[in-house]
Amino acid sequence: MSGGPVTGADGRARCPWGLSTEDYVAYHDEEWGRPVHGDDALFERLCLEAFQSGLSWITILRRREGFRTAFAGFVIGSVAAFTDEDRERLLADEGIIRNRAKIDATLANARTLAGWRPGELTELIWSFAPDPVTRPAPRTLADVPAVTDESTALAKELKKRGIRFIGPTTAYALMQACGLVDDHLLGCVARGAAQDAPTRA
Repeated sequence: MSGGPVTGADGRARCPWGLSTEDYVAYHDEEWGRPVHGDDALFERLCLEAFQSGLSWITILRRREGFRTAFAGFVIGSVAAFTDEDRERLLADEGIIRNRAKIDATLANARTLAGWRPGELTELIWSFAPDPVTRPAPRTLADVPAVTDESTALAKELKKRGIRFIGPTTAYALMQACGLVDDHLLGCVARGAAQDAPTRA
């Protein structure tokens, strides 16, 4: 495989990973790379990317509704109010990834973010979006980086401000998923999705 766009049964070209499983098609076409704004929405993505660390994204995607139920829709104020009983409930919840360190980081991050002013998380994350003019469209998967200067700087700033379980690779995955960068391959049907309206789902 060249690593370039692959044409699916519907005749539309997509990034190869977007056709690797049925679960990915809608996520690739309708979510990944589209702008996400709003503190709660970005908190959810930040949490899910952290839970994905060391696992495949499909594992998280297939459990996303379970995560949303377990973590009160990722409303920062609600998660920040979770008790020790909630923590034990999460550790026993088979609908999520029961990783103690990741669960503890999620709860700690919610408590930290609850002290920020409304919109502060959104402003901070989006302040690290690179100028799209300086980023040529990737032609193959080999052209897509795992880490960038911007993601390294974003992870450093988030850590400095008390956010846990975030590194340059996780930060870049967040940037890709939330539309700060458009890493759909040249020729992919979803290329340019960053021009579309923001999404919450």
